[in-house]
Amino acid sequence: MRRRTLLLSTATLFWSTSRAADATVEARAAAERWLALVDMGDFPGSWQQAGSMFKAAMDTERWTRSVSAVRGPLGALRQRNNPSAEVQQTLPGLPDGQYVVLTFDTVFANKASAVETVTLVKEPDGAWRVIGYFIR
Repeated sequence: MRRRTLLLSTATLFWSTSRAADATVEARAAAERWLALVDMGDFPGSWQQAGSMFKAAMDTERWTRSVSAVRGPLGALRQRNNPSAEVQQTLPGLPDGQYVVLTFDTVFANKASAVETVTLVKEPDGAWRVIGYFIR
C-alpha cells in the first residue's frame, strides 16, 4: 500500500510539474509575441493583444502615452535574456487564476542593464495574455 501511495504521489508531482512547464512555455511564447509589438513601437497593437484586465485598466491612448514615455528614452532593444518564470494561482489585487510572471534581463541602447517583468493570465478562451508590464 505504501508503494502505491508513493507511486501515486510521484505521478501527481510529475503531472503538476509538467503542467507548470507547459504553462510556462505557452506563456513565454505569448509574452515574446507581445513584447515584439512593444519593441517595434506598435503600442496600439500591443494593447489590442493584451488581456482583458489590462484593457480594463487603461485605454489604448493612455497605454500608448505611458509606454512611449518609459520605452522611448531607453532606445532600441539590444538583448533580452535569461527569462525566469513563476507560475502563480494568486497575485495581490487580482482574482485567483492561472498566472505566469516572467522576468527578463534586458539591454537597451540607452540602458545597459534593465529588468522587464511581464505578467500573463490564462483567459477563459485558453489563451495566455499580458496583463502587466514593468521595467526597472
